[in-house]
Amino acid sequence: MSQAATDAGRFGRFGGQYVPENLMAAVEELAAAFDVAMADPQFVEEFNDYLRDYAGRPSLLYRADRLSEEVGATVYLKREDLNHTGSHKINNTLGQALLARRMGKRRLIAETGAGMHGVATATVAALFGMECVVYMGTEDVRRQELNVFRMQLLGSEMVPVSAGSGTLKEAINEAIRDWMENCQRSHYVLGSVCGTHPYPTMVREFQTVIGRETRQQCLEREGRLPSHILACVGGGSNAIGIFHAFLADTEVQLIGVEAAGRGLDTDLHCASIGRGTFGVLHGAASLMLQDEDGQVAPSHSVSAGLDYPAVGPEHAYLHETGRAEYVAATDEQAIDAFVRLSELEGIIPALESAHAVAHLFAMKDQLDPDSLVIVNLSGRGDKDCQEVRQILEQRGNE
Repeated sequence: MSQAATDAGRFGRFGGQYVPENLMAAVEELAAAFDVAMADPQFVEEFNDYLRDYAGRPSLLYRADRLSEEVGATVYLKREDLNHTGSHKINNTLGQALLARRMGKRRLIAETGAGMHGVATATVAALFGMECVVYMGTEDVRRQELNVFRMQLLGSEMVPVSAGSGTLKEAINEAIRDWMENCQRSHYVLGSVCGTHPYPTMVREFQTVIGRETRQQCLEREGRLPSHILACVGGGSNAIGIFHAFLADTEVQLIGVEAAGRGLDTDLHCASIGRGTFGVLHGAASLMLQDEDGQVAPSHSVSAGLDYPAVGPEHAYLHETGRAEYVAATDEQAIDAFVRLSELEGIIPALESAHAVAHLFAMKDQLDPDSLVIVNLSGRGDKDCQEVRQILEQRGNE
């Protein structure tokens, strides 16, 4: 099948539009509709109203005193876990659902890994009276039974995908196939800053509320900008969401934390920046895990939401330009951070967010009392408790 590659939506050599010709018209329609909508004050006002009145924004910037004492620095948590549906995903799905309604599309398509994007899409579909179908890999269905039920309870159809490794990549493949077949009446609500243009830019814009709030809250609370901002990175929407407002503030160190899985010296990780190479996946050029023949390599993470073999093109660009630093935390480190944050602050983080918390512990020796660190707590950990319990029980039996 022939593909069209354009210069639209480029971040240096990354990004662009690499899509089949028969999907190009839908992509161009979406890009044009997004540009017009974002220039319309009425659309922007309506979006902000829903963020405030439905999602519950602004989310709190919480000073974590016991965690601060543990690492020897002042630490704040940006509490995206307190949003309606329990993560940052609702910011993006509200924006895209409003855009879909504006375009006359009454059917929403979504992919999901950890289930939080699927739940957030199902939520806005119920809110606006739309049909919704969510694709989810069978391995993630096993790991995220609670979120599967939540999607079904909200009235959406959940379609298990058994191809390949049964994780996020395969779910995206099926969602794109559905969109190609039904683009006249359907909108694909992509959940991260990956994929073809305009998705990396569009999802970023709907998530930048995180960083704008964080900047204002930090100045109000501390009278200065943070020294470090940490966020987990799979596709990377929560990280771009908080990073973007600080890109011009070069004194703020931006740190994205990928999933090192069972170790970067193994093949069982999702470190697309740390171990990836230039390639094209799901319509965009970026850094991705692939073999010598250019075939997509398997990925692994204990966190379903980070289990994706590529990263959003803007993250690849920030890495290449040196504006952001990208590190990795292992499954074991994330589990330990999941438990420790719960013990210290009474806050159970999503396993995805726990990767960022894990790196906070790892950089303890690099911090001092003058350091001011913000960790983006992208989601809550209810969905992961059963999986973590099984892992901890297995540890105890070894």
